[in-house]
Amino acid sequence: SQLHHDCEARLAEFTGRERALLFSTGYMANLAIPMALLGRQDIIFQDKLNHASLIDAARLCDARLVRYRYNDLTQLERLLREHQQTGQRRLLMTDAVFSMDGDQADLPRLAEMCNRNDSALMIDDAHGLGVLGATGAGSCEAMSLSQQQVPILMATLGKAIGVSGAFVAGSHELIETLIQHARSYIYTTATPPAVAAAVMQSLDLVRSESWRRAKLAELIDYFRVKANGLACRLMPSTTAIQPLIIGDSERALQISDALFDAGIHVTAIRPPTVPNGTARLRVTRSAEHDKSHIDRLIGALQPLLQENSQKSGRSGVD
Repeated sequence: SQLHHDCEARLAEFTGRERALLFSTGYMANLAIPMALLGRQDIIFQDKLNHASLIDAARLCDARLVRYRYNDLTQLERLLREHQQTGQRRLLMTDAVFSMDGDQADLPRLAEMCNRNDSALMIDDAHGLGVLGATGAGSCEAMSLSQQQVPILMATLGKAIGVSGAFVAGSHELIETLIQHARSYIYTTATPPAVAAAVMQSLDLVRSESWRRAKLAELIDYFRVKANGLACRLMPSTTAIQPLIIGDSERALQISDALFDAGIHVTAIRPPTVPNGTARLRVTRSAEHDKSHIDRLIGALQPLLQENSQKSGRSGVD
């Protein structure tokens, strides 16, 4: 419908890309990219802690998948040099903000490495769009990266944008190729036109109400100061995702349940979603929170984590 086309044009303009294409979900958008662009002779490079939808997309397409250690760009550089064949298309796919650790990929360095090694860079900016950058346009805006540096941008519309669905943005050629070859775009029902209209309204709010991003940044800083005194490891994240490492999966669940009983919803994340021994509480916040919510969370966590620390000491569990 016209609303879909208008929304795609707005998303392209918002993210500084030539065109954009709406998808029903982020999972389907991520599936579309390698399956439409790559063949058997081609190769995909991925961070080992990428979102499951990125990993599944690479496994389901015909291209060969090569994974590198989490944020180990030295290993990635070596792999990019080692895996080169004439006529081979090469695609690096990465989270911009890692969904379980909350830290950001070094996109400027990745873009430079891809340019030097004749590879295209694709980023999943699900946790960057709406909250990062001067206008909320995401990780590329925050790091001043152009379409040429990051030719394939995917982001979801159900997180900071607050609606549903996803989009891929890039060149005219990229979007036309997806329209013609992306099975997860062609063989499914489009999002309702009302969703497209809601997305456009949300983009207006993202741009006009920058106080939300400023408040979120303030809350993140406040939480990190308060959480430094807790008896657990705080991950080095500067985004809204602030994981607290518990270690033991059962204990992480127990703490999450105790918090829920106290009226606080903090999800316990366990293997295989995260590596063994790194079960965690995935603390997330939004502009709807305030400092009193954080104070309440810290107050509830302190005795629970102190008890966890004592049990770990007795059992010898790290």
